[in-house]
Amino acid sequence: MAATQQSRPTTERETWGGRRAFIIAAISSAIGLGNIWRFPGVAYENGGGAFLIPYLVAFVTAGLPILFLDYAIGHKYRSAPPLAFRRMNRKAEPLGWWQVGVSYLILTYYSVVIAWALSFVVFSFGREWGDDAPAFFTQQYLSLSDAPNPTLAFVPGVLVTLLIVWIGAVAVMSLGLRRGLDRANKLTLPALVGVFTILVAYSLTLPGAWDGVNQFFQPDFAALADPAVWIAAYGHIFFSFSIAFGIMLTYSSYLKRRSDLTGSGSVVAFANCSFELLAGIGVFAALGFLAHSQSVAIDELEGIVGVGLAFMTFPTILSQMPAGAVMGVIFFSALVLAGFTSLLSIYQVVQGAVQDKFGWTSRRSALTVGIAAGIPSVLLFATTSGLHALDVLDAFVNNIGVTFSAVVMLVLVAWVLRQVGPLARHLNAVSSIRVGALWKAAVMAITPVVIATILIRGAWHYIADGYGGYPGWYLFLFGWGPIALLAVFSFAMSYRQYRRSGADSFESDEVDEPVGVVAGMPPGTSSLPRPYLEP
Repeated sequence: MAATQQSRPTTERETWGGRRAFIIAAISSAIGLGNIWRFPGVAYENGGGAFLIPYLVAFVTAGLPILFLDYAIGHKYRSAPPLAFRRMNRKAEPLGWWQVGVSYLILTYYSVVIAWALSFVVFSFGREWGDDAPAFFTQQYLSLSDAPNPTLAFVPGVLVTLLIVWIGAVAVMSLGLRRGLDRANKLTLPALVGVFTILVAYSLTLPGAWDGVNQFFQPDFAALADPAVWIAAYGHIFFSFSIAFGIMLTYSSYLKRRSDLTGSGSVVAFANCSFELLAGIGVFAALGFLAHSQSVAIDELEGIVGVGLAFMTFPTILSQMPAGAVMGVIFFSALVLAGFTSLLSIYQVVQGAVQDKFGWTSRRSALTVGIAAGIPSVLLFATTSGLHALDVLDAFVNNIGVTFSAVVMLVLVAWVLRQVGPLARHLNAVSSIRVGALWKAAVMAITPVVIATILIRGAWHYIADGYGGYPGWYLFLFGWGPIALLAVFSFAMSYRQYRRSGADSFESDEVDEPVGVVAGMPPGTSSLPRPYLEP
């Protein structure tokens, strides 16, 4: 055994209350705003029903493999990303801090979108956006400046709801894993599924709804010959699963020693995909109604993806929909619930790393992270220039920061440190579904090549063409600048000593018996069928 694996940490680490609590938390994290407003548009723009083919291929060859990889690293090394990679190899710690930095940046602006949705819950009662929802959102609510110059002119409506979101997040995270995060997820996930199911069921009863659903699933098989469609599928699966930037790695580190990693991961993955399909049906049923009411084709509608869909197109639909006020409250409540549970999972990545590094309590670390992320969140995004900054930062963090993290993690783990074999053995020792040659091929070859292609294409596009028509200095300030600061932050934090007692010395949680061993059974026997046993 290596010198760094001689004794366990003296600081007790929190664990989930059980497998069910972990699965609920992981599903709550995976089901976020992107499932509702990104997947339907991405599918529609890339072949409709035919898009499900590359989507499923990406699911099998990228989504599940990286999800299992995150689980294996977190569970084996029992810590948030920086310490987990450090325990794998000391020189790998900067990658962990890169993932924490990415999560921190996402934390600052993701909270603002939840604040917008919270405001629109209130606006829905009187449908205050009137007949021009786009103008209401950008001009009356956000007071959006014409030029993307940073300002400190705060928007009161955004500021108030943003403070509410941050107070709520800090309060939940201060209670710790079981009393805070676990309980919050158990309340919000059923509520989210319930209210969204009601919304979808009602949308399907509207005139023109089934035209929209048919349009969503109408296959354009010619699109499958376009490499960009396949890249879009991999890109979406990658972001949808909350993988490669610390969330699932951190969550799995709180699992107990004997936990069914691949079985739990499969449940999480299929639940996430099922919700995306449900969201696609609901969104396009509503778009079908809007097209019918305006006597236009769905192709002629604008704002089918992202912020435009949620805060411009959907309010327009609600203005013309029977019982639109009630449905508005339900829709924006679903956005708040989906966003808040994902926000907590991102928060836990940063908080977990801080606890590992400094040995702080949940309360102290939650308050510190809340202040460190909340202040810039308010200063940058609760102002009249907030939407401009959010647009650029979100694009660069996701398309450069997260994809870079994934490529480096896969290359480092598979080819530099050669940990694919040991991690596969760890997964198989504790899981009901064994990984083998397909998983190793995906982790070592298929996924790195695809994600590297996405990274190179995205970076080259931003270098050559810029982004969104913003001036170069603005892209540097809110795009390339934060990416550069991530690199500096990652190495700077890696040089700081760990203050938590025993952080560097631990015993890897290698499990000698396969999952399913029942107390009192003779060694080498298991309650599982023979095919799941190690040969």
